[in-house]
Amino acid sequence: MMKKINNNKKVERTMWKSGTFIYPIPAVMVSCGTMEKANIITVAWTGILNTNPATCYISVRPERYSHGIIKKNGEFVINLTNQELAYATDWCGVKTGAKVDKFKEMHLHKEKANFVKAPLISESPVCVECKVREIVKLGSHDMFIADVLSIDVDNRYIDKNGSFDISKCNLIAYANGGYYTLGKKIGKFGYSVQKRKNIRKKAVKKVKKC
Repeated sequence: MMKKINNNKKVERTMWKSGTFIYPIPAVMVSCGTMEKANIITVAWTGILNTNPATCYISVRPERYSHGIIKKNGEFVINLTNQELAYATDWCGVKTGAKVDKFKEMHLHKEKANFVKAPLISESPVCVECKVREIVKLGSHDMFIADVLSIDVDNRYIDKNGSFDISKCNLIAYANGGYYTLGKKIGKFGYSVQKRKNIRKKAVKKVKKC
């Protein structure tokens, strides 16, 4: 049941200038290039754009080393990150692939993808293979709009029913300059409606018994 909110209390707010303050968001490692010469860029400006066809995006600054690689090859892989990958996620976001081999330095392993030349990161629980459809120049960042070609899930995180068990892989999120693990599950899609239905059904059963 929804907790009653006291509307009598006035909320005081501080107004800031416009900026990026929609948190939390994913902190992902995007792999690009090829199996022979690959790079990783950490991206927080990423998300889903459409369900059917499955479409996503990443936004990358034009001056970043990976920008040119993704623009040239027209493909990339979004690798979700967990607590074990937190250090590598941050490191790959502050170092440039023009000077270091990020896979080697972070002891990460390349895995051949199904549909793109860019490698998967073996240590990632979920890897999303993407094909660039359009590049939109927005200002500080270029948005790479991409079609999702394949979602490659580590079998360790698939339950006996064939569903992805998100609670097992300790995914992390980014918020206001920090990395955080996800909290406990507090509900599921549609649970607010489902709970009401269950309450009604229980009430009907009690009436029938009487």
